Amino acid sequence: MAEAAGLYYELHGPEDAPPLILSSGLGGSASYWGPNLPALAVHHRILVYDHRGTGRSDRALPDIVTVDDFADDMLALMDAMGWRRAHIIGHAAGGVAGLALGLKAPERLDRLVVVNGWAKADPHFLRCFEARLNLLRHSGVEPFLRAQPIFLYPADWVSAHTAELDAELPHQIAGFPGAATMEKRIAALAAFDVTGRLGALSEKVFIVVADDDMLVPSSAGDRLHAELAGRWMKSMPRGGHACNVTEPELFNHLVLEFLRS
Repeated sequence: MAEAAGLYYELHGPEDAPPLILSSGLGGSASYWGPNLPALAVHHRILVYDHRGTGRSDRALPDIVTVDDFADDMLALMDAMGWRRAHIIGHAAGGVAGLALGLKAPERLDRLVVVNGWAKADPHFLRCFEARLNLLRHSGVEPFLRAQPIFLYPADWVSAHTAELDAELPHQIAGFPGAATMEKRIAALAAFDVTGRLGALSEKVFIVVADDDMLVPSSAGDRLHAELAGRWMKSMPRGGHACNVTEPELFNHLVLEFLRS
């Protein structure tokens, strides 16, 4: 098992290719990027990792967790790999962590793709997470995880993949990082606010939103785009919050076009 700074990681793609870190959302799992790795690893040296507190990484977290902590973990991985700079593709939590990294160490960031992210937590996003936390607090881990696909995927995709989702559930329960960890990670995302600070990153950041994202509304991406005063943004007509999983071909095409531009 590859590990650096208490973080489990995997490397994919040619050793001499440009470095690219893939950082997942709330679940924090390296395996989240499975549908995208074959295409992205053709021309990039990819690092995927389990976020601290989740999966195979160190499960210990401080009493208060911030998005800056997420960014520090990516910088620690870059240091361990000997990478001076890297591209980052971040989904939701991973995307805002990429923004935080760009603010604290702009010289380390090459290009950043923020997927269904935000500059400041949206009221709808906060309402959804309060509902999810109440399931976790009052009903337990299994109801929390059973409800998760409702927030991540389009309704028709859930219907078509119900058997796969049911088969995955026992593994999710077994690997669940614990209620306290989820509370801390969600609190970090809710507190994140970089409004008025992103102008210098405008030429580095590409925003991808899904019009049917039911967790983070696409309007949050519009506001992020306005904060960046940039020109790099694409809206996927469908795909839900986990649009890179449900519509991988379109997603892969969009991000590769940006990284090559």
